[in-house]
Amino acid sequence: MSDAPKHDELTGVETTGHDWDGITELDNPLPKWWLYIFYACIGLSVLGWIWYPSWPVWMGEWTYLKGVAGFSKRAEVSRELAEIEAGREVYFKQIRAQSLEDIRTDPELLQVSLAGGAAAFGDNCAPCHGSGAQGFAGFPNLNDDAWLWGGTLDDIHTTLRHGIRWEADMDTRLSMMQGYLKDGILSRDEVSDVVQYVLSFSGREDDNEAARRGATTFAEICSACHMEDGTGMHELGAPDLTDAIWLYGGDKDTIYETVANGRGGVMPAWAGRLDDATIKQLALYVHSLGGGEELQP
Repeated sequence: MSDAPKHDELTGVETTGHDWDGITELDNPLPKWWLYIFYACIGLSVLGWIWYPSWPVWMGEWTYLKGVAGFSKRAEVSRELAEIEAGREVYFKQIRAQSLEDIRTDPELLQVSLAGGAAAFGDNCAPCHGSGAQGFAGFPNLNDDAWLWGGTLDDIHTTLRHGIRWEADMDTRLSMMQGYLKDGILSRDEVSDVVQYVLSFSGREDDNEAARRGATTFAEICSACHMEDGTGMHELGAPDLTDAIWLYGGDKDTIYETVANGRGGVMPAWAGRLDDATIKQLALYVHSLGGGEELQP
């Protein structure tokens, strides 16, 4: 509670009038050293307002007092970023001017490209392909040797530039695995037979008679893209059905779902969204992950 101030009998100092269960607060003055520091801080803050950018002001539009020093941390950061960008541009000009194969033969330029490609991959590609490019169901693993559209440097570069089934790009990679049951082309039994035949490529069929029936249907409908031996075709983005690498899953139920209802994954075209040098860096980085193919003589 608060009472009228009075003098403390023991110290002779006037109290503040505050009382907590008989405990009173003495109204001692603040130490002079503390007051001097406090006043100095006030003075320095006023000098700071004058010297450095400070208060927002309305001058036809919102701006701020620039300060007599003309210092701007934003301008300083912008200057530093411009210096970094200028240093990078030296390499970017070379990357834009040289072919992918020429960049590979230049150790310094290749090192810069791989570092830049790794950074661009983390910013743009990792959300779908994973930070380690390991992929997920529906998003291919970029570390292995299976490539839907080809794994040479030029193939990867083309895929990056134009995307897959990206409607806004006239040169996009385009093919379609249609749904043979959904579209009424095959019956459920015929789809099951085809699935058995596809499983037979890796010795996993559990109904030999169905696999034999499925072979006929496969030859009539599926071999145009996947080839008669099921090894696929890069030109059409048709996967190899004989290996153990499956984009959506290689168990019987998932293969049935693929044949019955189709697949049509989309990858964006990065041309126009990333500059040419960055796309080249990405192509070199992805190719370096371990599964990149070499051009055949």
